[in-house]
Amino acid sequence: MEKLKAPRLAKPSWLKVKAPAGENYERIKGLMGDLKLATVCQEARCPNMGECWSGGTATIMLMGEVCTRGCRFCHVKTGNPKGAIDAFEPEKVAYSISQMKLDYVVITSVDRDDLPDQGASHFARTVTTIKRLDPNVIIEILTPDFRGTLPLVELLTEAKPDVFAHNVETVERLTNRVRDPRAKYRQSLEVLAAVKRKDRTRYTKSSLMLGLGETDDEIHQTLRDLRNVDCDVVTFGQYLQPTQRHLRVEEYVHPDKFKEWQLTAEGMGFLYVASGPLVRSSYRAGEFFMKGIVEKQRREQRS
Repeated sequence: MEKLKAPRLAKPSWLKVKAPAGENYERIKGLMGDLKLATVCQEARCPNMGECWSGGTATIMLMGEVCTRGCRFCHVKTGNPKGAIDAFEPEKVAYSISQMKLDYVVITSVDRDDLPDQGASHFARTVTTIKRLDPNVIIEILTPDFRGTLPLVELLTEAKPDVFAHNVETVERLTNRVRDPRAKYRQSLEVLAAVKRKDRTRYTKSSLMLGLGETDDEIHQTLRDLRNVDCDVVTFGQYLQPTQRHLRVEEYVHPDKFKEWQLTAEGMGFLYVASGPLVRSSYRAGEFFMKGIVEKQRREQRS
């Protein structure tokens, strides 16, 4: 007898957002298209794209739009780019940032296991090129795990991004089901630890999706694990199923519960916590906070 599938959960009212619109949104969309640059906002179908782009913030995705990993939560295309890369992309990204007149930028990338250094040198060159064009711009990077090859993590740390983010995505028990088999929970923790060992002045950041079947005890343990590697910032967001081919939502977590996790994480010593159903790793509310922290740090270093 055929097993009946459980019905999909209905999306609650607090997850509804306005359609993207506005002059700044259209300007950024046009600029990204003209320069053939990818944004994680578009590729991952981020629910905050309209809000962020209208406010002049976008997360730029390096090295194309095809990822060599196949995480079961992610909408980014999966495949083998066969070593293809735009050698002039660092300059294009730096130019686009200058045209958007941003003072805080988020740079991320697909996984590029097909490249000898998994794209680490290309990523680092993008950071240094942006800084050379505008030394005042604050740069947050959201990186792959580079298969745990720590010299590559150190190479990117040496480029001196102001915030180094790498996401554990989910609790340890669910990692094999949620992420690509090459992505390991402890490996991700070691990436964050390696950044701090190389340069303790870099701020580190990670993110958790809720609604995948995790328990409260597992979330608490994940927060303890992140603090044990001196992670400074954590964000919580609701997992949303991009298509029917992806993992199903096990629970729509109520906004009140997200507020509880924010208070819990703050009590554990995280420098900043962003927590809400629509919060994503590069959510702009967190950027405003980090901008103030980084600018304060720079003033202290100059005095």
